[in-house]
This record gives sequence, C-alpha cells and structure tokens, in this order.
Amino acid sequence: MTRGTIAFIDDEPPLCDAAADWLGASGFRVATYTDPARALAEIDTARCDCVVTDLRMPGVSGQQVLAQLRAGDAELPVILLSGHADVPVAVEAMREGAYDFIEKPYGAEHLVAVLDRAVELRRMRRELRATRWSDTASARLEARLAGSAPAIAALRDAVGQLADIAVDLLVSGEPGTGKEELARAFHDFGRRARRPFVAIDCAGVAEPGFEAELFGHERGFLAGTAAARVGKLEHANGGTVFLGEIEALPLALQSKLLRVMQDRRLERIGSNAARPVDLRVVAGTRADLRAEVAAGRFRADLFYRLSAVELALPPLRARREDIPLLFTRFAEDAAERFGRALPDLLESDLRLLQGQDWPGNLPELKAAAERHVLGLRPAAPAAAEPAAAVPLPERVARFEAEAIAEALRQAGGSSALAADVLGVPRRTLNEKIARHGLRGDE
Repeated sequence: MTRGTIAFIDDEPPLCDAAADWLGASGFRVATYTDPARALAEIDTARCDCVVTDLRMPGVSGQQVLAQLRAGDAELPVILLSGHADVPVAVEAMREGAYDFIEKPYGAEHLVAVLDRAVELRRMRRELRATRWSDTASARLEARLAGSAPAIAALRDAVGQLADIAVDLLVSGEPGTGKEELARAFHDFGRRARRPFVAIDCAGVAEPGFEAELFGHERGFLAGTAAARVGKLEHANGGTVFLGEIEALPLALQSKLLRVMQDRRLERIGSNAARPVDLRVVAGTRADLRAEVAAGRFRADLFYRLSAVELALPPLRARREDIPLLFTRFAEDAAERFGRALPDLLESDLRLLQGQDWPGNLPELKAAAERHVLGLRPAAPAAAEPAAAVPLPERVARFEAEAIAEALRQAGGSSALAADVLGVPRRTLNEKIARHGLRGDE
C-alpha cells in the first residue's frame, strides 16, 4: 500500500520534477501537471487522495482548480501553494473548502507531513462512507430497485460497487424496464449525489435546437437569442447525464459526444473555447447497439467507450417472482396518492398477475395497480386476445378460487368457518383448497 496518491499542479516544470522526486522517494504515488486545465481533465478524484496546486498560474488559478475539484468531490483534500503576498487569498480559499495552504518556499519534510494528515483524513472519510453504505444504503437501494430476481440483485450489487467509480455505463432493456431509474440509483448512491442529474431523451433530436440544448451556444449565435446558453451537458458538471435511447443520436452528434467523453471538455456552439466538464455518462438503449454498429448507424468507437460496463434490465416476464411485490408497492403508493383505502390483494389475484406477460413492463403494471385502487375494471384485452378465448371451465375455476380465498380471509383462515359461509362440506372445501393451491387450517 502506498503512502497516498497525489496530484501535484504547478506551472513551473522544475518544481514539478522536484516534487515528483521527493514525494516518490517518500512512498507516495505522484502525478505532476504544469497545465492546470489538463490536470482537471485527467485527475480521477475517486482514486486520488490529495491534490497540491499552486495558487497563481496562467489561465486557470488555484482557486478555480479548488472550486472545480470540490464540485466533483467535496471531500477531496486540496492543498494550496502560495507566495507570501498571496497568504490572505489562501486563507480565504480555506474558508471555501481548501484543506490547507503552504507558503513558498517550503521544506520537503513539511509538505510530506501535511500530505500524511490529508491522506489519513481522506481514508477515514472513505471508511466512514463504506460503513454508512453497509448500514443504511443497502436497504434504501433495495427499496429503489425492488425484487428478488437474480438479475435485479446483481444490478443492486453493481450499484454498490460502481456508484463511486468514474466509469461510464451502458444500460439496455425494453421500454419501461427502468433504465433511467437505474441511472438515478448510480447517481444518488455515489459521490455525485449532490450535483445535478440530467436526463436527455435522444429521440427528441429532430426537434429544432436540440444540438444547442445539448452543448449550449454563445450569445447571439442563434437567431432571436440575446444571451449565451449553458447546455445540458455543461449544466450537469460534477454530476450524471442519462442519455435515453442513445441509438437515436445522429452520427454527427455521436462524434461530438465522443469528443466530450474523451477530453472531458466541450465547446459551446459558436465558440472556440473548450470548457472543462466532469461528467458520468449513463446511456440507455432499447436497441442492439452491436447490430447498429454493424449496420453503420452507430459509431464503433462511441460504443466501445460506453460499453466498458454493460448492464441489462430484464422485462417483467423474465422476473415473474417480483410481480406481486411490485404490484403491491404500486398499489400502496397509489392508495396514499389518491387518498383511498388499499383494497384487499388476494393471493389468487397476485397469481393471475404473475401469469401475464406485461409487454409495457413497469408502467403497465403501475397503471393496473392504480386501476385496482380506484376500483376500476381491468383494461379490456387487446382484440387479438378476446376474453372468449379463455375456456369456460378455466373461468369457473378462477371464480371458485377467488370465492374460496375471500371466504378464508373472512374466516381468519379457518376452513371450518369458511365451509359454513360457502355452504359446502368441510372435506369438499379442503379438497378444493388443495386443488387451487390456497391455504387453510387443514
């Protein structure tokens, strides 16, 4: 284990070389930068323990470095190097979140001592965050991504492992399987939670001004615009961007997006100035992007950039064991929202729900739960599947199972009392209970 991973920023190459020598010899892993803009683009705050930056540098000041690093990770210690005349500025920067400042010229041993304290603080904060995750976040995450299906459990594990790692993600699944909700979970359970989450529907690319909405534009560049506009990618600086239906993005915009993801910089339309951005990109797709790449409709380099981590959301028909739980939660939420009492959910009803395919996935199941709470009849089946297609004996059996389940509920599970309510011998009722898979006190 190293003494710590340090990023050292100073526009004077000899100082960077000297810092690399003595800090490396002291057991630190060190990356040095003479260009602060390049440093901001390349520093991986998830793997960095401390940043040391000069206060006065051309182009980007140490205060700007501090502000941008804290926007992405407020817990990353940043130490400022200042000349004597800049001490008041450095003190003010500490009020803005700097860990410490060291006045030039400084001794190597003093710098090492300050770094040791900063690295220890960084590691303590990481351990505390890991403890908080194990104690509370798992339960909150299970409420957000509910279900016991193995595929859903694996997705929850992925969130726990990757939420704090600055890697872009590709999430695939049918419409309605919860791609945006999964992206929000990665955002909300990671270090970017305090920064913006921006969802962009790439299917809206045909709308006028979509490119300007994405990348922003300078003042007066577009007709009728008197002011510059910050695009959605720039607005999400420090946070997460979810690009829904990424397959709909035209090749020209795919190229511009790829450049932003590679350089972590963007140019507003009408500008030649590159602006640094710290983004995590989560792309959602319903398509087979490998087939889109083979057909020439999707850039291979963008696909490979996105697909370092690929996650697939299963449709409801592939996780039928979760349907009763999800339907019940949707019904509880609807009852609270509508101010209605929650109707009884019979076991036989939930089994019938499990038998359906739910092509609309979660939104369709949620709509069914809302109709149930409102006491509305289920939506009429599609013309291709008329109700008459269900054989009469099956419909009779369903009615009988529901009637028995209701009688058992009213009788508190007593098959003897339920038999009296239904007017049938107890032995006959017990046989029917076993046939329909119901529960009594046999």
